[in-house]
Amino acid sequence: MRRIFQEAERDPLRALAAVARRRLDGVGRPVETAIAARLAAGAPVSEVAAAVGWSARKLHRKSLSAYGYGPKMLARVLRFERAVGLARAGVPLAAVATETGYSDQAHLSREVRALAQTSLTGLIGQPAEAAKSSMPWPSGSLTTA
Repeated sequence: MRRIFQEAERDPLRALAAVARRRLDGVGRPVETAIAARLAAGAPVSEVAAAVGWSARKLHRKSLSAYGYGPKMLARVLRFERAVGLARAGVPLAAVATETGYSDQAHLSREVRALAQTSLTGLIGQPAEAAKSSMPWPSGSLTTA
């Protein structure tokens, strides 16, 4: 910091440029791209931290700075985006759940509702499939007691 002040006294514009370069150094670096790619592939946070040579805490701090939220939430959002893309492409919802790493279709539905505040079919603009029946009337007895 002292060096910056000394440089600022001699050449304020150069000192300002040096500070700006240091601040922009972390923006858009390959490490952030690698973190997002590993998390999108389903790697655990601890594995991603080890892969980039950081502690889990440092990964969390860097994720907050780069993405606006922690690595676990980033993984949820990336998986959600992939699921929405597959659903929009016409992949059946059970297959979407399987391909994107959700435990089942109900898990996918809960995550979509938690992140988007709507159902997946509502999000992608498809009407929910009506119950299939061979009868034009509701199931159950037609007689009354």
